[in-house]
Amino acid sequence: MSHVLALDEGTSSARTLVFNHDSRVVASYQAEIECAYPKDGWVEQDPRQVWKAQLDATRYSIENAHLKAEDISALGITNQRETTVVWDRTTGRPVGPAIVWQCRRTAETCQRLTSEKHGKAVTKTTGLVIDAYFSATKIAWILDHIKDGRSRAENGDLAFGTIDSWLVWNLTGGREHVTDVTNASRTSLMNLDTAEWDDSMLELFDVPRAMLPRIVPSCGVIGTTDGDLLGAEIPIAGIAGDQQSALFGQACFKPGLSKNTYGTGCFLLLNTGKERATSKNGLLSTTAASEDAETRYALEGSIFVGGAVIQWLRDEMRMIYSASESEALAKKVPDTAGVYLVPAFVGLGAPHWDAKARGVISGLTRGATREHIVRAALESIAYQTRELVEAMEADSGSEMTELRADGGASANDFLMQFQADILGKPVVRPTNLETTAAGAAYLAGLATGFWSDTDELEQFWKADRVFEPNMPAERREELFGGWKKAVEKARL
Repeated sequence: MSHVLALDEGTSSARTLVFNHDSRVVASYQAEIECAYPKDGWVEQDPRQVWKAQLDATRYSIENAHLKAEDISALGITNQRETTVVWDRTTGRPVGPAIVWQCRRTAETCQRLTSEKHGKAVTKTTGLVIDAYFSATKIAWILDHIKDGRSRAENGDLAFGTIDSWLVWNLTGGREHVTDVTNASRTSLMNLDTAEWDDSMLELFDVPRAMLPRIVPSCGVIGTTDGDLLGAEIPIAGIAGDQQSALFGQACFKPGLSKNTYGTGCFLLLNTGKERATSKNGLLSTTAASEDAETRYALEGSIFVGGAVIQWLRDEMRMIYSASESEALAKKVPDTAGVYLVPAFVGLGAPHWDAKARGVISGLTRGATREHIVRAALESIAYQTRELVEAMEADSGSEMTELRADGGASANDFLMQFQADILGKPVVRPTNLETTAAGAAYLAGLATGFWSDTDELEQFWKADRVFEPNMPAERREELFGGWKKAVEKARL
């Protein structure tokens, strides 16, 4: 058994990567996944398409590596978090669309719970804030909008899961209904101190316990794939939400190490070890993936729209033909000529947590061009990240010396350089940008003895390029001040 599989189910695609013992990707395959936007602020996916895309990606990646299932030591799963699926336990069929993490349909419910002063209890118990981002209100919404939803859930006829649970259920032919501790920590239903479902949160959000999966460690064999799916049974040995998986894949095993993933959204995580850190600046406390069953913690800042703003320029505004074109266009102008783009398409995440905020383009003049707007879109990702870094430094009481970057948008040299400039800190991009998938592979490989320990894994992390800041401090603060004013306009 010479390889490990990593199933990386993201918001826009399902991918499977094959890693060898040197942590090198020897084959991969990607299948696109569609999002539907039936109403303003609503985001949905078809769970059946998600499963088919992931299964296809897994089969093709094994084939592309010229391997058989018998050659695979273990399989790890990493996934878009908070996205909510409810299905019938008997038939295995979803009761409706998956509600994607970005969806804001339950914002009014969250506002009601906040006005009823439940915020402190939720944060104390779960480490999260009350927001439509998380799974709990999504579950309740589904139960309230399908026939006999609540009674079926209370009787145990329905199952809830984030995408990891949905994939495991299908991979095991319905034998296993589990979620790992990192995904469970994003539901608003798990007690962060005990790593168990919390009765008070289940009551508050009106979610029946009978529909919940079993919580398992991120690293450990939980079952095997159905032999008919891939040709042989493969141990499922690692599960982690995408951002915790990226933290692990970036070799941030020790407290004090952090990373920022530039994907559909942007997510900054700081490893706080065995100590649960409490944020006073709009960040979240969450669990981190670890190589053993002992709970580890992280501070997290979540940006809802990161690389997705470039997708918007391509698909809706048709200003660019491909995401890669954005870099060349941004470099054609020396600055944005005062244009700021705040991509609050589904509200603002950390540190603002403003569900009512909406996107704004400010500073437009007759001289504004496509290049200025594209550049402003890329810069918006860096500005939002700076907001997270400042909040994290305030919470941790220490200054971040560098930022480790990964995710698809981190391949954009313009963005990485501007990020370093606006932070005034080096940004380090690793040679392997597939850190999210690597984290899942590492967890599965450690559980099955494919790799011995995290010391061995640390040797695989290498820097590809360090982007050093070269912008004068006065200019940096001037630009960031303009960003803050633009954000104020988005929140009116």
